[in-house]
Amino acid sequence: MEGHRTCKNCGSNSIYSDISTGDVVCRSCDVVQDFDNFQAHIGGINGPVGTYVHVGTTGTGNWYSYRETKIYEAKKVIDDLMYKFGITEKKADDVSIMIRTITEDEYGQGRWFSVLIGACSYIVMRMDSKVLPMEEAANTVGCDVFEMGRMVNRVVDFLDLELPELSIVNWFEKAIRNSSRLRDVSEDTISRMLKQGTLLLQCLVNWFVTTGRRPMPVVAAVLVFVAELNGITVRLGDVANELHVALKTCKLRHKELLERLVQVAQATLPWGKDVNMKNIMRNAPSVIQYIELKSMSNQNGKCGENCDLSFLVDDCLTEENSYWYDEHEPEKDSQYFQAKKVDIPERFPLSAESFSTIYSEAKNAMSVAKAGPTASTRRRTREEYDSFTSTGWWSGESDLSKELLLKQILEKNLGINAMPPSFDNGCLVTERRRAKINAAKLRIHRTMCGRPSASGDENTTYDRIVVDKEEVKKMKRKRKGGFCLDWEDFIIETLLLHKVREEEIEKGHYKALLGLHVFNGGCS
Repeated sequence: MEGHRTCKNCGSNSIYSDISTGDVVCRSCDVVQDFDNFQAHIGGINGPVGTYVHVGTTGTGNWYSYRETKIYEAKKVIDDLMYKFGITEKKADDVSIMIRTITEDEYGQGRWFSVLIGACSYIVMRMDSKVLPMEEAANTVGCDVFEMGRMVNRVVDFLDLELPELSIVNWFEKAIRNSSRLRDVSEDTISRMLKQGTLLLQCLVNWFVTTGRRPMPVVAAVLVFVAELNGITVRLGDVANELHVALKTCKLRHKELLERLVQVAQATLPWGKDVNMKNIMRNAPSVIQYIELKSMSNQNGKCGENCDLSFLVDDCLTEENSYWYDEHEPEKDSQYFQAKKVDIPERFPLSAESFSTIYSEAKNAMSVAKAGPTASTRRRTREEYDSFTSTGWWSGESDLSKELLLKQILEKNLGINAMPPSFDNGCLVTERRRAKINAAKLRIHRTMCGRPSASGDENTTYDRIVVDKEEVKKMKRKRKGGFCLDWEDFIIETLLLHKVREEEIEKGHYKALLGLHVFNGGCS
């Protein structure tokens, strides 16, 4: 072959065929020529099939069926999700066994299989009283919490399982220990926050705030509250992102927590009428102290063996009162409670000069308070607010600081007999609709019969309209805009004209009532 062809690299005619490899090589530059190197991969039935590896194989001589490949890929997905969930090897085996039982050893592929893995992981962890929030499982798998919940229900029904009681305290402990915002906080503070949060969570259970609600928004709200109570700034939005819950729901649960504490303060504290949503953080130590003492009392309201009211009274009367409201300085206000005991009250050792001095000091203090806040008083107020973060008020001796069963929590007397917030809101909405119905009846009566005279029958149903204060405020605001009726008022009028019962209208199912009584022409 030498001399017949030229090298494509150097143009030399010194080309030869290498006997060992069969390649055509140039003697001058040793470049392998690309022509004459084509090898046709052809053959009979058992000949080579090409250089591509078939799906389900690992190369020449290995062949896996579709089922074996599917099982292999499914196990890879299971192992990956178990690692992301932080589940131990033993619990991962339990999850695999549950999946094999459900799929009859067929496993699966696709998004539904990942949701099934997350649901089985949640069930296994909950059966063992471990913590794996459904929101975290759904976020890791890549689905919403509703889809995860439906899959959990299907698995529970298929395997005929009975899930144990949900432990919201364990979820709170995991949230507070895994929070990136509390990594620099000391262990003593974390332990104190855990006990305070446990007490508040179980109080919310007793007050039915958690009834029918997802637990994680409640956990986020309590975490932020106890952090602020201990002088730690934590944003509710950051906690909501860490726990994969909606910020709006967390804000609503935080508001409900504050409202419950305000109700307890107003019902129990001597200065409760001055407590509101704005200053509840100042009064939170006193409220929590009262809740602790109340929970340690007997069912008949008497204090038990561990119930001691002395330190709470001392806190209220001490001259260094950290819960002081006014912005003037209470220098020696409590010294009048420290008078020496005498046998005869008439011989109380106070002279006229002493009474005059007391009166003058009280008058001066009142004048300072009315003069408005100065720089020193504002600094004093800020220092007093900072002093709320001291831990001297916290005892942690109540049973509510430890995890209790649901029955034990509901048996506790915590100062108020609260109903679920949804029930209270439903009652308010019903009252508002009833007021709208009465107002609509009066408008209809005025239109049909004219405006009632002053000498009319006072017992007339249409003249007796009961509107709550909130409704009056809303109507006044609407009148300022020049219009005081809304779409709900017109719908109620329409339903009343079609003789729909008031009890049905109060339920608020306007669309169904319109379709049944108005658009179909029926008159009930």
